[in-house]
Parts: sequence; structure tokens; C-alpha cells
Amino acid sequence: MARKLRLEYEGAVYHVISRGNYRADVFGQETTKTAFLRCLGETCVKSGWVVHAWCVMSNHYHLCFMTPKPNLVEGMRWLQVTFSVRFNRLRNERGHVFQGRYKALLVEPDSAGAVCHYIHLNPVRARIVTPSTVAQWPWTSLTSLIDIRQRPAWYSPDPALAHAGALDDTPAGRRRYLLYLEWLQEDNAGKKALEFDRLSTDWAVGAPAFKKALLQEHQHLEQSVRRGEAGPREISAELWQEQLSRYLAVIRKTRRDIETDSKGAAWKVAVAAGMKTRSTASNPWLAQQLRMGSPFRLSRLVSACRANSAPYQPYFKAITKCKV
Repeated sequence: MARKLRLEYEGAVYHVISRGNYRADVFGQETTKTAFLRCLGETCVKSGWVVHAWCVMSNHYHLCFMTPKPNLVEGMRWLQVTFSVRFNRLRNERGHVFQGRYKALLVEPDSAGAVCHYIHLNPVRARIVTPSTVAQWPWTSLTSLIDIRQRPAWYSPDPALAHAGALDDTPAGRRRYLLYLEWLQEDNAGKKALEFDRLSTDWAVGAPAFKKALLQEHQHLEQSVRRGEAGPREISAELWQEQLSRYLAVIRKTRRDIETDSKGAAWKVAVAAGMKTRSTASNPWLAQQLRMGSPFRLSRLVSACRANSAPYQPYFKAITKCKV
């Protein structure tokens, strides 16, 4: 049976869960948790995701994030493949790191805060920490919520604070959020009202009308793919084309310049580096679009550009200042 298509759209919110292959302790060591969060940060820079909550356990992780662009599939592919390659390389191993397909529950924006609470309390449910000490456990986004000095640019606690009682993002508001989590963990009626038992098991999180609309949209997407119209990958390629066009305009280059200038032209390398930094565009796609020859050669040139090699910097600086 063919896999169900992922429903992607601008501003979509997801609760993503993925487990280690055979439920192995992929994240059993602190170094691997740190490496995964580093990959997550790189993914967010490339994809534009805004993460509202995360939790990295020993054999699985939870994420709640918003996608300003319809790029869940491309972003998750980059995140999991990149982490798997790095994980296997460090251990001189081969094979799958994650178990099957990740789960991605679509979340109604008004319910995103409830998903954040669920994720923050995950180590409490696993009896790793207590409700009063969960904020000191370093592998959830609670540490970034409480200490603004630890917040990456791609993290926003707004849904969690708003859902817990329209709390302000101030020291007092953040302390009240911790008290709210302590209360919620001990209050079964509160967890039931938020449908905690379904926040990681249902196919979507939200009101019945939200789920009904999603079903209709999903049917429309599957019918479009069956008719040969654009699917998720085609949509991603269209987004990359738009971004590439913006970068060309910034440095005053045209499609004709792509055809006439050399494969290793400094501006081409800078554009490729910009795309690799702020999108999930693949090396083969970029090599073809920019007429740069081998994807492996492109990769080497991009590395040189990122290392501040002089010929590329004027173009690269102009591109990185461009709003995507």
C-alpha cells in the first residue's frame, strides 16, 4: 500500500515524533543529544521553521514546530538523513538510525500550547525527573523558555506561554509557567481536558472542524497527485526556484548568466552556498540549476565559500543579507 502523503501548507504546525531503530538508545549519550539539537538548528535555518518545543529522550524525540513555508517533508528529510550520516560516521557503522517513518501530527494553532506542555512533561512521565525539577533537565526546550540567554533564534515559547494563561514572556511569567506545569502533571482532569492521551497518538490535534478541513484538503492533494499535478516535492522545487530567483536579482545576475558564465564562477558558488545555508535544496538540484557540473565539485566549492575564501565573499555577503 502506498504511503499517505504528508499535508503541507504555509503556517502549518506539527507534532513530530521519531524513534530509534528497534527502539535503540540512539540518544543514550549527551553528545548525541547535543549533535541532534545542532542538526535541528541547521534544519531550522535552512527551512525557516519556528520551533515551539522539543524533547530528546534516550530512544526518541518530540518536536512541535511551525513551517512558514510548506516544507515539512524536505526539512525532515534533511534533518534525519544528516543526523543519521553523522551518527554512523562517528561510530563507523551503517544502517538505519530511525525506526520507519516519523510521525507528524498536524496541530491546530490554538492547540500548539497543549502540545508544548505535553512535550515539556515527557521526562516527568518517564520518571526521569520530577515536576519541580524538570526545568533543570537540559534536553527539553524548557531550558530555553526559562533562560532567554539560551534561546536559539529559531525558538519561540509564545504558544506555551499563551496557552498556560496568556502569560507574559517575563521572569514572572516564566516562573508561573513552571508552576502551571507542576499543577498540570498532578491534575488528571486538566490533562484529560487537554486530551493528553491523544496528543501523540491521533493523526491530528484540534477541534473537529479543523480535522474535517484537513481531511478534505488531504483528499484533494492525493487526487492531484493521481492526476499528475504538483505534489510535495514539486512544491518544494517551486519554492527553491523562487529563492534562487531572489538571490540572482540581489547580485544582478540572470538566467542567461547561468548559461554563459563558467561552472566555478564566484557568484555561482556564493548562490549555491546561500541556498545550502538557507534552504534544503540538494546538491544535484543546485548543480543542474546553476550549471556547475558535478554535485561533488559544487560541495567542495561551497565549503570553500563558507570558509571565507576571498573570491566569493562580496556575493555571499549580499545574498545572506537578502530576506528569504
